[in-house]
Amino acid sequence: MNQLENQIAVVTGAGRGIGRAIALRFAIEGADVVCVSRTAENSEKVANEVRALGRKAWAHAVDVADAASVSAAAEKILAEAGRVDILVNNAGVTRDGLLMRMSEADWDTVLDTNLKGAFLVTKAFSRVMLKQRSGRIINVASVIGLIGNAGQANYAASKAGLIGFTQSMARELGSRSITVNAIAPGFIETDMTADIKPEMKTEMLKQIPLGSFGQAEDVANAALFLASPAARYITGQVLTVDGGMVM
Repeated sequence: MNQLENQIAVVTGAGRGIGRAIALRFAIEGADVVCVSRTAENSEKVANEVRALGRKAWAHAVDVADAASVSAAAEKILAEAGRVDILVNNAGVTRDGLLMRMSEADWDTVLDTNLKGAFLVTKAFSRVMLKQRSGRIINVASVIGLIGNAGQANYAASKAGLIGFTQSMARELGSRSITVNAIAPGFIETDMTADIKPEMKTEMLKQIPLGSFGQAEDVANAALFLASPAARYITGQVLTVDGGMVM
């Protein structure tokens, strides 16, 4: 308990699913949490859950794909919290479709949110980490960024790009004691995966050695490890949380 005592964490996409689980797990371990999501309602809801755990929380509605929105939010967050010790780039969307049917808008939306968003948010908060000479950045990628998936060319490209971004940032920021790692979840039961057809879920289960789908808390536990003192000498890595799906 209290592995993150007196730490300030910023979690994007914190309004539900994996982001919410990470925000709450960090709070249980002693962190104060800045909850960022696209809507003020979702951000405030999770912030209230963090406060119920006895920690400070701030709620911000931010479009991570919009540079002006990110810049303005970062300025407010740093004024409120004073510092940022942990950044989790979790915000993400899907717009699935076969390449021949995929619109340019669907390609751009996914790349802008999943990849450009991580770039903008990291750029906004890495400056203060550089001054502090410490920090943990955790990017939530996906096993799809490692193996690809038919009908998800945009999503796979965004997550593969995020892994490359992670490794580049690990090299850039390492000299200031800032670690940068990625988590690649497999099939995790969240709102985003709730609409997948049952027959597709059955086929996916056959590819998972542990024989079950993951929970958001499984990813949150991995994020906690990477944010904790135990991971101080780990950087530029991709930790798969997938039940053995892509071993």
